[in-house]
Amino acid sequence: MNPNVRPETMQRITTPELANAFIEEQLAALKAQIGDKKVLLALSGGVDSSVVAALLIKAVGRQLVCVHVNHGLLRKGEPEQVIEVFRNQMNANLIYVDAVDRFLDKLAGVAEPEQKRKIIGAEFIRVFEEEARKLDGIEFLAQGTIYPDILESGPVKAHHNVGGLPEDLKFELVEPIKLLFKDEVRVVGKALGLPDSMVYRQPFPGPGLGVRCVGAITRDRLAAVRESDAILREEFALAGLEGKVWQYFTVVPDFKSTGVKNGLRSYDWPVVIRAVNTRDAMTATIEDIPYPVLHKIVARITSEVPGVNRVLYDLTPKPTGTIEWE
Repeated sequence: MNPNVRPETMQRITTPELANAFIEEQLAALKAQIGDKKVLLALSGGVDSSVVAALLIKAVGRQLVCVHVNHGLLRKGEPEQVIEVFRNQMNANLIYVDAVDRFLDKLAGVAEPEQKRKIIGAEFIRVFEEEARKLDGIEFLAQGTIYPDILESGPVKAHHNVGGLPEDLKFELVEPIKLLFKDEVRVVGKALGLPDSMVYRQPFPGPGLGVRCVGAITRDRLAAVRESDAILREEFALAGLEGKVWQYFTVVPDFKSTGVKNGLRSYDWPVVIRAVNTRDAMTATIEDIPYPVLHKIVARITSEVPGVNRVLYDLTPKPTGTIEWE
């Protein structure tokens, strides 16, 4: 039997009972595979890597070494949440790497989207490799591979970038959720006791906010993306839209327009709101945001986010637009 092919007889994990049975099965398998050795995991804080981390903590405890790389392109509060949940609550062996300046210096002046993605991916591999070489006794590399990754891109989860580690490290892969679909991973995450904000986290691109700070990334415009996104997510939650809309975020393009702030002429950026629903990400429809909610979001963004004087609402479905702007 091919270990990377989901058996036709495998029952879909839809209930806490089925999730608990899967967890028990995986804990036994992980203990048998890893034994008394150490295992390394790039922990982004997304649902896939978080579920793998929670499973491994239950299976082998502090034999798991988690590395969380803050590249400066995460959403507001995400690095702090990873530290709080895994280090403070779950007693994980967590290494936090503040690489913000390193990434943003590399990205300075780079406007072409694909080049930005390549720089972010390559730099992540370098940072992760540096941390891996500092550690002794690591024999295993855990990855949050899920079944759609295998179907789409082979057995290595390329968008986590750890597949590019040098061959001399010779890690054996540990992929406990590789036969699960995303909805099943969420059921397992819930059963493991992870917070809803991680389990039901929206899809988030590998380059993070780097593809929502359109064009060459600057620190002030990146801050505007991060703050406006936080406001949008907060207001969606207050309006009961959280969990009902597949993905919603803000974009700050690299141009300015004239406005008036505090009685004075301003020349500032626009913030673009994007909110879409989809089943497979191949097509997407626009979510109708109630006007009272929109007006509140606009008022908060224009008054609370420095450097912004205008808010736009992207009404373009996919096709013709893509979900992300870059």
